[in-house]
Amino acid sequence: MTKKEQLVELLRQDARLSNEKLAVMLGVTEAEVASMIDELEAAGMIIGYTAIINEEEFDKNSVSAFIEVRVSPEVKCGYDDVAAVIAQYKEVNSVYLMSGGYDLAVTIKGTNLRDIAFFVSDKLAPLSGVLSTTTHFILHRYKEKDKMFIKDSDERSLVSP
Repeated sequence: MTKKEQLVELLRQDARLSNEKLAVMLGVTEAEVASMIDELEAAGMIIGYTAIINEEEFDKNSVSAFIEVRVSPEVKCGYDDVAAVIAQYKEVNSVYLMSGGYDLAVTIKGTNLRDIAFFVSDKLAPLSGVLSTTTHFILHRYKEKDKMFIKDSDERSLVSP
């Protein structure tokens, strides 16, 4: 694994690590770490840094949903174009092109079920090229981006994979 690949893996685990700590972990100088990060950002490989928030604890009124979207790509308006329009809504957290029974996977966040329903019926479904949607409400998060949300309570209740 190259130093850049190691750096990216370390940042995936904890993006708050200082360049000084990263340099020690990688066996390079702070300047080399800064240079690698600058290169990765300039190339569009690192596009941002974010915290993983336990929304259920932070905002008990927030509601998240996973929406399957079937799309009918048209001439000069393909998947990328529809995805770009959907991605611009403030409610949208992510948009992915998928294989299988639907074309786009969209995750959104609102303050209640009505917000999600309004988004789907008034913003998403009427878009040109959108054939159908299926909404799945996220009831509880157990793991996200390699981070567990399960609190250690009783080891006997955990099942080994």
